[in-house]
Amino acid sequence: MDVTRAGSAVLSKEGLPRWLAPVVRVVETVRPGQLSRFLPPESGAGRQSAVLVLFGEGERGPELLLMERASSLRSHAGQPSFPGGALDPEDGDPQGVGPLRAALREAEEETGLDPDGVQLFGVLPRLYIPVSEFVVTPVLGWWREPSAVGVVDPAETARVFTVPVADLTDPDNRATAVHPRGHRGPAFLVESALVWGFTAGIIDRLLHYAGWERPWNREKQVPLDWRA
Repeated sequence: MDVTRAGSAVLSKEGLPRWLAPVVRVVETVRPGQLSRFLPPESGAGRQSAVLVLFGEGERGPELLLMERASSLRSHAGQPSFPGGALDPEDGDPQGVGPLRAALREAEEETGLDPDGVQLFGVLPRLYIPVSEFVVTPVLGWWREPSAVGVVDPAETARVFTVPVADLTDPDNRATAVHPRGHRGPAFLVESALVWGFTAGIIDRLLHYAGWERPWNREKQVPLDWRA
């Protein structure tokens, strides 16, 4: 059986829908430098955290679960993101089961999803967000038994929504986000939201290495303001 157990967290690739096979291959083969140039400090500094990259199947086919962070938060305020956050001591070993438990716990706290309906099937290499000093482990899941989701705490979350993968791969919805400080990165204009930064970077690389990416105009720019 292709199952890894650690406490209450389980990684399993059994019974996944066939369309997720390219994403599973990404999990098995991708290297850290292929996902981002921002990698965790060798010193071990940084706050350990995890996000849940949750694939479901909606009326328009495969989709991803996203949320918009509350505008009052200190870090990444107002940004669309994957559910997630910092590891708590009770989550366990950051090098082992900790990120799996944290990703599910944070997703439940932020969106109200039932973690029992989520099948975790892979973990991507840890990455780094310099502006907030988070060391982030992306945990990938299949929404095997979808549950109702929505804003649990308005102080943390402004809204919860799903985005069809078809919209993320649509060239008309893609652009390059340009920060006043000069940083450039992929962006997606979907569901009345501008998805950019770390979240857009993960989505961009998953689409690329899964072979789902369609040619798009990289000269199309979306400016960000200084508050971003």
